[in-house]
Amino acid sequence: MKKLFTVIFFFLFTSLTQLSAQFTEGSYVLGKDTIFYLLNVPEGFNNNQEKWPLVLFLHGGGEGGHDLEKVKKNGLPRHIAEGRQFPFITLAPQNRFTRGFWDNVALSQLLDHFMLSPRIDQDRVYLTGLSRGGFAAWMLAMHEPERFAALAPVCGAVPRSYDIWIPENLPIWAFHGTDDDLIHPSESVDMIENLRRKKMNPKPKLTLYEGVGHNAWEKAYADPELYKWMLAQKRPKPE
Repeated sequence: MKKLFTVIFFFLFTSLTQLSAQFTEGSYVLGKDTIFYLLNVPEGFNNNQEKWPLVLFLHGGGEGGHDLEKVKKNGLPRHIAEGRQFPFITLAPQNRFTRGFWDNVALSQLLDHFMLSPRIDQDRVYLTGLSRGGFAAWMLAMHEPERFAALAPVCGAVPRSYDIWIPENLPIWAFHGTDDDLIHPSESVDMIENLRRKKMNPKPKLTLYEGVGHNAWEKAYADPELYKWMLAQKRPKPE
């Protein structure tokens, strides 16, 4: 059964012929629930059978619900919708709750589903999210400590008392605005300080945008250095 599913999923990927600036809409059934998502593949994806990195992007609270067009409003999906091309697969699911947190179990199952594809580089899976999605990114990294090659949360709240759950070798780059009055910048500052006291290797990075409110994602996802840094990371081999 797993072999058959892998073949089906392989066909899904290799049959995509859309321009790289466009999204394919998809869904994955989780028992009684279904998670919907946008998928973008890079230019040249169909030219060969090489493996590609995958970025899991988690949107903020304003983009939840049952309208996938809302997912394109901010962050990485917005840049893709506007025509920017990236050298990785982008998976952007939608949180079905408009007034609720992301379901990290559902996200884990969705990733398991995608990891069946032979076109994804298992050692180059990256996690990022903004606002409520930034909080979910921190949480998912704690739940799945061996899954990701890098973590880039943007202006998200942080369960910093559980910093011990973050792997000491996970590359992290957090972003926040100094004038954020919705999710205070101390959320990111305190978490990064906690992690640095653990003497993590590599040392976690933090970028604070002076005078920026709760929209740090506009600067963060427009910065080519974020993607350059992200793609330079590979999941450490197990000891």
